[in-house]
Amino acid sequence: MLFERQKLILALVDALGGDIGGLDFQKLLLLYCHEAEEAPAYEFVPYRFGGFSFTSYADKRRLIEKGLLVDEDRAWKLTPAGKAVTVTESVRTRMNRFSKRYSGLRGDALVAETYRRHPYYAIRSEIAERLLTGDTATLNAIAAARLSKSSPGLCTIGYEGRSLEGYLNLLIGDGVTVLCDVRRNPLSRKYGFSKSTLMNGAAGVGIRYVHLPELGIPSEYRRELKTQADYDALFDAYARERLSKQEHALTRIKGWIEKGERVALTCYERLPEQCHRTCVATALEERFGTACTPKHL
Repeated sequence: MLFERQKLILALVDALGGDIGGLDFQKLLLLYCHEAEEAPAYEFVPYRFGGFSFTSYADKRRLIEKGLLVDEDRAWKLTPAGKAVTVTESVRTRMNRFSKRYSGLRGDALVAETYRRHPYYAIRSEIAERLLTGDTATLNAIAAARLSKSSPGLCTIGYEGRSLEGYLNLLIGDGVTVLCDVRRNPLSRKYGFSKSTLMNGAAGVGIRYVHLPELGIPSEYRRELKTQADYDALFDAYARERLSKQEHALTRIKGWIEKGERVALTCYERLPEQCHRTCVATALEERFGTACTPKHL
């Protein structure tokens, strides 16, 4: 069973000749997703060489496991089984039109073109200056897309309903420098949000990840939460019985902010009123004042 986005990858590789280099494919996938009429299948973050999708590479690994792509680090290459996977005629037509439009664009020229069209994704590029020598307009657009240094402070964010890339872009947009995971057990069935993957993804966009499990709530306490009143009762007990004993962890977060960091407290729930990270943020504000007044992303 394949996701539609995974079928899209196979169809795009096929339309591009069945064998294409990794950097070229990533840039062409970005262009295709941004030109698509429907909701984009993949989101991207500004990375070392421009726009990058962690999720597409996770899908690549799955497609290799299924025998649909060849196991090559620097290329996307279809196996016969991968070539045989079918997509709708309309998708195939769009893919073929797309591949013809970009048939002569590869390598540095392709990367530079993605920077011209989408300068935000080049804000962390290590090669933009070299590729865009003399292209003052694009270099200025990239500089304008870079956010000025944000003020120290506190925000909170949940990953429910978000892709890893969309989540990281929110952090980048708010100027977050430290991502503080307040889950007791930082595991997730959703791609990108288990500890090691989230840590690596955050590091890739210049954000330091720290896990403070002592601020978490044991999973058994979260069972049978059906109404807001259930959540409120849980959080009252958490603040009274557990959070009140975590002065060291709270002081540690305050210390980051005092050193000029912008800290994001993170957990699963999208709604802040249904997540204990709000209790942590409230405790910080009550103890340490307006410097810890939270913003909810």
